[in-house]
Formats: sequence, C-alpha cells, structure tokens
Amino acid sequence: MYLWFKLIHVAAVIAFLGNITTGLFWHRHAARTRDPKFLAFTMDGIIRSDRIFTIPGVFIIIAAGVFGAVNGNLPIIRTPWIFWTIILFSISGFAFMSQVAPLQRKLHAMAAAGAEAPGSFDYAAYHALTRRWEAWGSVALFAPLIGMALMILKPTW
Repeated sequence: MYLWFKLIHVAAVIAFLGNITTGLFWHRHAARTRDPKFLAFTMDGIIRSDRIFTIPGVFIIIAAGVFGAVNGNLPIIRTPWIFWTIILFSISGFAFMSQVAPLQRKLHAMAAAGAEAPGSFDYAAYHALTRRWEAWGSVALFAPLIGMALMILKPTW
C-alpha cells in the first residue's frame, strides 16, 4: 500500500505545483495586453483552477502523505524532511489563504469593472496589486517546491 499512497501523493504534488506555476504564467501573459476584459477572463480561470486543482490537491497531498508515512513506518514529526516539508506546506497554505486568494478576487473585480466601463480601467493600480499577488504567489509556490526537494533528497540532519 505504501507505494500506492506515494504514487497518489506525487501525482497530487505535480498537479498542485503545476497549477500554481501555470496560473502565474497565464496571468503574466494576460497582463502584457493590459486589456481588462482579457485580465478578468484570465483571473476567473485562475480562481476556477484553484478550486479544481489547488485546493483539492492540498487535501490529497496531506491524506496520501500521512497514510503513506504511517504505512511506511515513517515517524512524521521525527523525520526531519517530512517535518520541515509540513512546515513549508503550512507556510504556503497561509500565504494562499490570507493573501493570494483575496488578492485574486480583488484583481478579478478590478479587471471586470474595467471591462464593463471602457476607459475606466486603472492599469497602474491593477499592476501594483499584481505585484503583491505575485510576491505572495511566489511564497505559495516556492515553499512547497523546497518541500518537494526535501522529500526527494531526504537530507539527514
């Protein structure tokens, strides 16, 4: 069973990290247009993909990881690479829930309002908010990326 849990865990990590990475990519791509209609459409897609891939991925990653560790007789708290990955995953979750998700909703609302009233879109304000979103999004991405490296390399401390 250990290998099945590990397979599910790794597949969920791939979907989770891939979704976060492509969200940042597609928003950057859309932002180059400065078109509020396109930006609203892109942010809507990012928010939807988080609901479909990122959030369920969190639960699958945790469940498969815990079940795999228990099944593989790995003490979760006393195994440093597991413990520190849990800390990093928690940091990512905090960044996402407290900053990234609210900023995504604000960006979507700003772009949608700009699309409805041509000429009213304040790209400078949108871009300033985007920089905050990208900074917090980077925390939400790089923390689990480091955790993934710890899981693969299994350093001994």
